[in-house]
Amino acid sequence: MAREVEIGGRRYWILSEPDSVGWKAHVVLVRDDGSSDAVGIEANGETRGEADAAAERKLRRLMNPY
Repeated sequence: MAREVEIGGRRYWILSEPDSVGWKAHVVLVRDDGSSDAVGIEANGETRGEADAAAERKLRRLMNPY
């Protein structure tokens, strides 16, 4: 299951997977044609929710630096 976030008219998915000591989340840009590209944002957390939230915060900071 992916968390979907829309920022600036673009759609992103935050994908999570179990990691050795918790969860790792990474962000991909999803286009209307179904293609996607990794954004290069990753985050870790003890729970899936923590990892997803950390990845979303990083994405929002990247997309709105001021």
